[in-house]
Amino acid sequence: MNNHDSALHSHAPSEAVSGTVIGLDIGGTKTRGVRFHDGEPVRDETAGSSNVQNVSRDQAAANLAELFGKIGGGRIDQVYAGAGGIDTDEDAQALADLIAPHAPGARITVVHDSRLLLAAGGASTGVAVIAGTGSAAWGKNDAGEEARAGGWGYLLGDEGSGYWLGREAVRHSLRRMNQGLEPDRLSQALLDSCGVDEPGKLIALFHSPDTGRRYWAQQARLVVEAADAGDETSQALVVQAGRDLAELAGQAVRQLGLDGPVILGSGLGMNVSRLQESFKAALAEQGINDVRILRQDPVFGVPRLVAEQTA
Repeated sequence: MNNHDSALHSHAPSEAVSGTVIGLDIGGTKTRGVRFHDGEPVRDETAGSSNVQNVSRDQAAANLAELFGKIGGGRIDQVYAGAGGIDTDEDAQALADLIAPHAPGARITVVHDSRLLLAAGGASTGVAVIAGTGSAAWGKNDAGEEARAGGWGYLLGDEGSGYWLGREAVRHSLRRMNQGLEPDRLSQALLDSCGVDEPGKLIALFHSPDTGRRYWAQQARLVVEAADAGDETSQALVVQAGRDLAELAGQAVRQLGLDGPVILGSGLGMNVSRLQESFKAALAEQGINDVRILRQDPVFGVPRLVAEQTA
């Protein structure tokens, strides 16, 4: 078993779920799969992204095949998958069709990945905010009404996401170059990471087919590291990311007439304290104080969702 195994036994089943369920959390960088038996996680593996917004359909199929090769086998009663970019029934069906060959006879459910996040936070109603490669907010209230904010993809939005931070680091470096200024801490870290010797070359690299959304999202760590080291520009970017994410959350909260909870998750949301603090402070300004940081990965919300589905 892989390096996720040490965490397996720390996740008690959230609901009474019988049979074998495969939970999938399909992000822009990787696909995580957990095999649950009677609600207990018994196998936890990862493969490359199988989100067709990020990779080709053939690559997505290959990555799913790799993942199911690790966690499939035997009887599978249900597959419950959360993925970014699931905006229509057609989106969901296209992903379900890729999954189906690996789980013959199983019930397959595909939802937007924010639903996994809310359930992993122990909530049936509220607003979940994704802050990872991309960003989005989704929620529902007691009446079953749903609301969403953001999640438009990197060309139209993804404010506060890893991609947004990486792109803003590039823009900052280019602005300095245009003013004839030498690279500062953040710019130099970016140049070193990208393997180029001056900011002007970032323009060609940014538009190169050899880089893309995931590549620039990975540069977000440079902004976080520089912020932690005291770089004021980087600190301001991380704080702005938190505020932008709070605006998405606030939109969904207001649409649903909720007081909360708002649950922040995914890579940036769960691991960057400065962003978390900014997020909470901005929501407090909107009168929203029931704010939680997700403490377990979204895929562990699958048993709760399956139980709700069959209730």
